[in-house]
Amino acid sequence: MENAIRRDKVNYYLDIAQTVLERGTCLRRNFGAIIVKNDQIISTGYSGAPRGRKNCCDTGFCMREKLNVPRGERYELCRSVHAEANAIIAASRNDMIGATLYLVGRDARTKELVHDASSCSMCKRMIINAGIKTVIVRNTSDKYTVIDVQKEWVENDESLSGVTGY
Repeated sequence: MENAIRRDKVNYYLDIAQTVLERGTCLRRNFGAIIVKNDQIISTGYSGAPRGRKNCCDTGFCMREKLNVPRGERYELCRSVHAEANAIIAASRNDMIGATLYLVGRDARTKELVHDASSCSMCKRMIINAGIKTVIVRNTSDKYTVIDVQKEWVENDESLSGVTGY
């Protein structure tokens, strides 16, 4: 019997988040997020309109794209709730304290991974308040970035410098 090469745990969870993004309804970029604590998936989330509202894939257009809004700006025009927000909404805060959020993004048209994915400033604030300790973002099928929420998003408060993401 050959020794099977087992997928490392981080990429295993990122693979699951990547499967979750398949439910995304955004015409620009779809994201999948899962929250994990003690090797248990607490919740999942993907980019999509609020329950009961039409998704961009149903309307056939993206308002931000229609208005030529650059990436990282004017999210109030977006129909979607972000993947991170949907995962947080679906979880108990007690379960999220100290947890890890895994995030994968993919361009809706090219189907290529978003290599420079980052949570927007609103999602960062929700992640901080949810008590999530670490965010891991997929860069390639095997490589990822680990973000220590306290050090990188709390102590290094980007809202004081005007820098945005996602």
